[in-house]
Amino acid sequence: MSDPPRESRRSRFLSREEIELWNKVTADVRPSRGRRRRSPDEQPVDSPESKKGAAAPAAPTPPPAEKKSRPRPAPPPAEIDHRTRTKLRRGRLEVEARLDLHGLRQSEAQTALYDFLRRAQAGGARMAIVVTGKGVRSEEGGVLRRLAPMWLSSPAMRDLVVGFGEAARNHGGEGALYVQIRRPRGVK
Repeated sequence: MSDPPRESRRSRFLSREEIELWNKVTADVRPSRGRRRRSPDEQPVDSPESKKGAAAPAAPTPPPAEKKSRPRPAPPPAEIDHRTRTKLRRGRLEVEARLDLHGLRQSEAQTALYDFLRRAQAGGARMAIVVTGKGVRSEEGGVLRRLAPMWLSSPAMRDLVVGFGEAARNHGGEGALYVQIRRPRGVK
């Protein structure tokens, strides 16, 4: 039995149909930073079609358009650090705003929390207390006590909240949260 003929190691160029198919497959792929994407009409330098027209000077490629920088999204809220919590507990750092969510339903409380934080941020407040209550009627604690941290961590609150954590005993303990408010964008 004889061996099949060996294929030569010469590379071949893609046909027009193969190029079109590849462009369809990679249409939603974005280039790495610092690289630009080749337009569908642009041929690789060593393709046969580019060699045919090698005598004609190629039109200069325009410089890449400047990208408008989008503001980066704010990072997710973090736990308030020990130092800040100690300052709050000892009264060295002032709590500038307070919201009590007792007696509100979930949807009312979420809306009230968002509106409160917007107003506090606009007023220049940096630290707030949100009282959720302990929820002593149920074993796992109150509904608002469980949901408030999730609301504060949500993407909708990232422009408002730097961090949050359980309040000190003199500010409500387990039934309250310290909320560190983010400065509005553009304000330093």
